[in-house]
Amino acid sequence: MKKVTFPNSNNTTITMAAVINYPEGFDGSQQYPAIVVSHPGGGVKEQTAGTYAAKLAEEGFVTIAYDASYQGESTGEPRQLENPHIRTEDVSAVIDYLTTLPYVNKARIGAMGICAGAGYTANAAINDRRIKAVGTVSMVNIGQMFRNGWDNNVKDRDAIPYLQAGSDARTSDASGAEIVTIPMAPLNEADAPNEELRQAWEYYHTDRAEYCTAPGFATARSLNQIITYDAFHKAEAFLTQPLQTIVGSEAGSKWMSDNLMERATTTDKNMHIVNGANHMSLYDGEAEISEAVGVLAPFFQSKM
Repeated sequence: MKKVTFPNSNNTTITMAAVINYPEGFDGSQQYPAIVVSHPGGGVKEQTAGTYAAKLAEEGFVTIAYDASYQGESTGEPRQLENPHIRTEDVSAVIDYLTTLPYVNKARIGAMGICAGAGYTANAAINDRRIKAVGTVSMVNIGQMFRNGWDNNVKDRDAIPYLQAGSDARTSDASGAEIVTIPMAPLNEADAPNEELRQAWEYYHTDRAEYCTAPGFATARSLNQIITYDAFHKAEAFLTQPLQTIVGSEAGSKWMSDNLMERATTTDKNMHIVNGANHMSLYDGEAEISEAVGVLAPFFQSKM
């Protein structure tokens, strides 16, 4: 494992921070298949993304888990900007970096993500043909989630107040006032509307997985981009790469993975359901991660 930094090729004023994991017996004179791992909204590379990256490296891959622009140890202002278009571009920027490494096989690069990071990964694959295979875990299409709700029970047009809130936040930010923020998961246990999101609070704000560079909020101005964003835009035409989705049978977010499975044009697509798992247990549950990696590793080995 090695911590690295590199300029973001989409915006060279931003320095990306990442961790590269190497397979056992790594030989820098050889070439290896590589996997980019993207973290959830509000997360950082030291949490679930780093766990999956380390586990997949044990299966023979070079893996890289990174902090999104404006987040974690990556640079960029304002801090905690969650612009989904930039986060999608970050995936390709990390691939740009991987292609400069002599031990990475440029023809065998895959990508996966967890939660919103999975949605960003799917969007990146629609745009970037260098991604040869796509894996998702507890996928969230962040635009769908924010405008339609966790349970998909809110109509698009009813999300207009969120657009107004994002617009108002931009005006406030421009005045020089303190940056307006929104929670990415419940900031307090009492704010959680259900058990699954209570576990999201627990993951990010207790010793279960809290990390100093993951404060759990985003800039409110991000709402202007999030509400109108569709991570699966044009998947019907351009998501032709092999696709492996992994979801918990009890996950409230499963409908978003179902939606990508329906929309992706690729005929090489499969959903693996982890029985008894919810959205959050696939972040750090030992048995759940083992099952997920047991599906992802052979998928990436055979599809890229």
